[in-house]
Amino acid sequence: MPQKENSSVPRMANWAVIGIFLILAFSALAAGRDFLMPVTMALLLFFVFTPLRRFARRRGVPDGATALGVTVSIMLAVAILAYAASGPISRAMNNMPIISQQLEAKFDSVRDSVADLRDAAQRIDEAQEVAPDDGDEPSIKVEQRGETTLGTVVKSAPLLLGQTFFTLILLFFMIASGDLLYLKIVQSFDRMRDKRGAYLALREIEDSLGNYLGAITVINAGLGLAVGLSMWAWGMPGALLFGLGAFVLNFIPYLGAITGVAISGLVALVVMPGLFWPGMVALTYLGLTSLEGQIITPYFVSRRLQMNTVVVFLAVALWAWLWSVLGMVIAVPVLVVLRVLADHVPGWEKFGNFLAGDEPPALEDDDQEDARDLVEAGAEAEDEAAARQVTAEVARTHGAPDAADP
Repeated sequence: MPQKENSSVPRMANWAVIGIFLILAFSALAAGRDFLMPVTMALLLFFVFTPLRRFARRRGVPDGATALGVTVSIMLAVAILAYAASGPISRAMNNMPIISQQLEAKFDSVRDSVADLRDAAQRIDEAQEVAPDDGDEPSIKVEQRGETTLGTVVKSAPLLLGQTFFTLILLFFMIASGDLLYLKIVQSFDRMRDKRGAYLALREIEDSLGNYLGAITVINAGLGLAVGLSMWAWGMPGALLFGLGAFVLNFIPYLGAITGVAISGLVALVVMPGLFWPGMVALTYLGLTSLEGQIITPYFVSRRLQMNTVVVFLAVALWAWLWSVLGMVIAVPVLVVLRVLADHVPGWEKFGNFLAGDEPPALEDDDQEDARDLVEAGAEAEDEAAARQVTAEVARTHGAPDAADP
């Protein structure tokens, strides 16, 4: 017994070291966001455009020319999107006082329809207010004015432009260097088998990211077109802006669609009477995004690249906490890279199985089939006692009687 207790001490120490490492790693990611965000984005774009660079090189185009063409094309695309959105955004900002008054009037009418709740809330507010006695000092209410959204955007614009410029410059040098980065990574391994495995992993990351981002970009463009046309059919102002917003927001899983539905509903509240028609506008946006997320994307995106939905949601929330909006955009591409690495790094097979969606990868042993049989058999049990019995039968069937009664 003492030997068992002593042997458990190193294992607990290892877990403590891992926990400390994770805490420090997340702290470093959060602290270095202004530098790490553009570096990560440039690295992901490098993997996406490397097949294009290799294709152009086989046809005699220098790597520097390809790098220049890619970076200029990205700058033009961003400029076109910004110019197309600048007009509707400027008109919306100019009409913001009128929009605020209309929203306030609309919500006042809603509050009037629920007078009982309003009176109850007023009584609660009155109960919380304490009138000062003769000997008490009167309470002083201090109103703090928060910074407006426009002010926040103007304040962060130089940093955003600087990060965008840094990303494009880094992307240019990475593409212009050709296969230098691949060569340095492969040279860091000793055995030929490991060198070949590292190179094939890099090529698979290229294919996976290219296929995923290419399919998602085309799907999002179609969604943006559908949303823009539907908003135009409903008579909504700024239908072009709604289409561009749907295209950009849909790169953020789940939260992007929710944001689009909320924005369309709020704008419809301003320009449409009552609550029924604004609700129909929001439902239209929700229906289009649901059609895209539940049918179109699973059909066109390779099943091998589909992820565990719970893991995707947690990853989006985690990267949003670390790196804000850009973190939500890169969350799924980073998962795609980790998913590919799990197939090539020894000992990561179960991690890749955890990241996978409905069809997890086959593991080297029979763990996958054993786990599937246990879960499917236990799902038919009504309670824990029945689950214990049926899983014991599965354990004996698989030749593990010692695991039948833990």
